[in-house]
Amino acid sequence: MTLSGLVLDAPDAQELAAFYERLLGWPREQDEPGWVKLRSPDGGPGLSFAHEPAYQRPRWPTRPPDQQMMAHLDIRVEDLERACEHAAAAGAVLADFQPQQDVRVYLDPAGHPFCLFEN
Repeated sequence: MTLSGLVLDAPDAQELAAFYERLLGWPREQDEPGWVKLRSPDGGPGLSFAHEPAYQRPRWPTRPPDQQMMAHLDIRVEDLERACEHAAAAGAVLADFQPQQDVRVYLDPAGHPFCLFEN
């Protein structure tokens, strides 16, 4: 078995895919109205986006009874400050709660949290 990718649900798969294209610089491998797959240039698992009409934004940090975060992306960067600037320019929002001093948690346009950290 080989893990080929991770899928994030979204109210608009095209919009969320466009955000991650800007953030990661990955090209589209598949592009359909309710489904987009980005290809990792290093050959690793890709990242896909699926339209989910009943999508509910996760809450970060998690607090019942709101929709709980089920997964998040960890993104290693060379320069945390520059990566944070890039993420914000791509459309990410810095999360209010930051659990670690050397990691920055951002929210993508659909509310999925992702972490930026240095090597």
